[in-house]
Amino acid sequence: MIWMLKRAHDNVTCASKFFRVMERLNSELTELYLQNCYIIQENERLRKKAQLLNQENQALLSELKQKLSKSKNPNSSSIPDLNISTSSSSTSNASSSRKKP
Repeated sequence: MIWMLKRAHDNVTCASKFFRVMERLNSELTELYLQNCYIIQENERLRKKAQLLNQENQALLSELKQKLSKSKNPNSSSIPDLNISTSSSSTSNASSSRKKP
Protein backbone atom coordinates (compact mmCIF):
# COMPACT_ATOMS: atom_id res chain seq x y z
CA MET A 1 0.00 0.00 0.00
CA ILE A 2 2.85 2.37 0.81
CA TRP A 3 4.41 1.80 -2.59
CA MET A 4 1.06 2.79 -4.20
CA LEU A 5 1.07 6.09 -2.27
CA LYS A 6 4.67 6.72 -3.23
CA ARG A 7 3.87 6.00 -6.86
CA ALA A 8 0.84 8.35 -6.75
CA HIS A 9 3.05 11.03 -5.19
CA ASP A 10 5.64 10.52 -7.93
CA ASN A 11 2.93 10.82 -10.58
CA VAL A 12 1.70 14.11 -9.07
CA THR A 13 5.27 15.42 -8.92
CA CYS A 14 5.85 14.41 -12.52
CA ALA A 15 2.61 16.07 -13.63
CA SER A 16 3.51 19.20 -11.68
CA LYS A 17 6.92 19.37 -13.40
CA PHE A 18 5.25 18.77 -16.75
CA PHE A 19 2.84 21.68 -16.23
CA ARG A 20 5.68 24.01 -15.14
CA VAL A 21 7.62 23.09 -18.28
CA MET A 22 4.53 23.64 -20.43
CA GLU A 23 3.89 27.04 -18.82
CA ARG A 24 7.48 28.08 -19.47
CA LEU A 25 7.30 26.90 -23.10
CA ASN A 26 3.99 28.67 -23.57
CA SER A 27 5.48 31.86 -22.19
CA GLU A 28 8.51 31.59 -24.50
CA LEU A 29 6.29 30.87 -27.52
CA THR A 30 4.12 33.88 -26.70
CA GLU A 31 7.21 36.08 -26.48
CA LEU A 32 8.51 34.76 -29.81
CA TYR A 33 5.10 35.30 -31.40
CA LEU A 34 5.03 38.93 -30.25
CA GLN A 35 8.58 39.49 -31.51
CA ASN A 36 7.58 38.01 -34.86
CA CYS A 37 4.58 40.35 -35.06
CA TYR A 38 6.83 43.33 -34.38
CA ILE A 39 9.30 42.20 -37.06
CA ILE A 40 6.48 41.81 -39.59
CA GLN A 41 5.20 45.33 -38.83
CA GLU A 42 8.70 46.80 -39.11
CA ASN A 43 9.28 44.94 -42.38
CA GLU A 44 6.05 46.36 -43.81
CA ARG A 45 7.02 49.88 -42.72
CA LEU A 46 10.45 49.55 -44.34
CA ARG A 47 8.94 48.06 -47.52
CA LYS A 48 6.64 51.06 -47.89
CA LYS A 49 9.54 53.44 -47.28
CA ALA A 50 11.61 51.62 -49.91
CA GLN A 51 8.75 51.90 -52.40
CA LEU A 52 8.53 55.66 -51.83
CA LEU A 53 12.28 56.06 -52.22
CA ASN A 54 12.20 54.01 -55.40
CA GLN A 55 9.40 56.20 -56.81
CA GLU A 56 11.37 59.32 -55.92
CA ASN A 57 14.51 57.91 -57.56
CA GLN A 58 12.57 57.02 -60.70
CA ALA A 59 11.13 60.55 -60.89
CA LEU A 60 14.57 62.11 -60.42
CA LEU A 61 16.08 59.82 -63.04
CA SER A 62 13.33 60.73 -65.49
CA GLU A 63 13.88 64.42 -64.81
CA LEU A 64 17.63 64.04 -65.33
CA LYS A 65 17.10 62.14 -68.60
CA GLN A 66 14.79 64.91 -69.84
CA LYS A 67 17.37 67.57 -69.01
CA LEU A 68 20.11 65.58 -70.70
CA SER A 69 18.02 65.05 -73.83
CA LYS A 70 17.32 68.81 -74.05
CA SER A 71 21.04 69.52 -73.90
CA LYS A 72 22.18 68.99 -77.52
CA ASN A 73 25.75 70.21 -77.01
CA PRO A 74 27.86 67.36 -75.50
CA ASN A 75 30.49 69.85 -74.25
CA SER A 76 27.88 71.88 -72.40
CA SER A 77 28.74 72.40 -68.75
CA SER A 78 25.19 73.24 -67.68
CA ILE A 79 24.69 69.66 -66.41
CA PRO A 80 27.77 68.39 -64.59
CA ASP A 81 29.03 64.86 -65.07
CA LEU A 82 28.15 63.15 -61.79
CA ASN A 83 30.77 60.44 -62.31
CA ILE A 84 33.76 62.75 -61.90
CA SER A 85 35.27 64.41 -58.87
CA THR A 86 35.51 68.20 -58.80
CA SER A 87 39.05 68.15 -57.37
CA SER A 88 40.69 66.57 -60.44
CA SER A 89 40.86 68.64 -63.61
CA SER A 90 42.51 65.90 -65.71
CA THR A 91 39.64 63.55 -64.93
CA SER A 92 37.21 66.30 -65.90
CA ASN A 93 38.86 66.76 -69.28
CA ALA A 94 38.90 63.04 -69.95
CA SER A 95 35.27 62.58 -69.00
CA SER A 96 34.02 65.55 -71.02
CA SER A 97 35.34 63.92 -74.18
CA ARG A 98 33.14 60.88 -73.54
CA LYS A 99 30.07 60.41 -75.67
CA LYS A 100 26.87 61.30 -73.76
CA PRO A 101 23.78 59.11 -74.16
